Amino acid sequence: MEAVDQRILSVKDAVLTRRSIRKFKAQPIPKEVLEEILSLALKAPSSNNLQPWRVVVVQNPELKERLREAANNQAQVSSAPAVLVVYSDMKDTLEHVEETLHPGFSLEQKQIRAANLRKAWENKSDEECENWGKAQGFILLAFLMLIARSYGYDTVPMGGFNASKVKEILNLPPHVAITALLPIGIADETGFEHHRHDLQRVVRWQ
Repeated sequence: MEAVDQRILSVKDAVLTRRSIRKFKAQPIPKEVLEEILSLALKAPSSNNLQPWRVVVVQNPELKERLREAANNQAQVSSAPAVLVVYSDMKDTLEHVEETLHPGFSLEQKQIRAANLRKAWENKSDEECENWGKAQGFILLAFLMLIARSYGYDTVPMGGFNASKVKEILNLPPHVAITALLPIGIADETGFEHHRHDLQRVVRWQ
């Protein structure tokens, strides 16, 4: 599938050209492109392959306006043609944990592994479970941003929002944890150049 600029960017180019964009063109993203971006991003790794992440694709203008209010009135929420709401649902994950087990496992291996996974979480609170799932969601978030950029689309990861209001707007269960809102679309601004610590500032070699 072709990107907006008629080419798929390499991982390196996607990293180097990614910007946090807060103003988008009013150009819808074809559903098949969004599906491919999401399908590729869902190849992201997760601990024990539990894949606790879930995504709501919000394109309805009225819903986007309500999400904007829940996100401190940040304009990019309604400016973008779509907003990806990334959240975790560990309750659903553990109830259906067999779905995450590799088909190469025998039935007995699946039963043992599923039982062990459920036991590992049985004494943890909803908050502990969902905070863990939320952290896994950041892996998916990174994949989404880079894959979107490789297809010629831009994004901005958002952590400033009222989670309770977002859950209410999208009819999500109270126990889930929202990792981020991710507006996505074609940039209508340049965005800031990268300004990051250099290698020597953050990396130690031993």
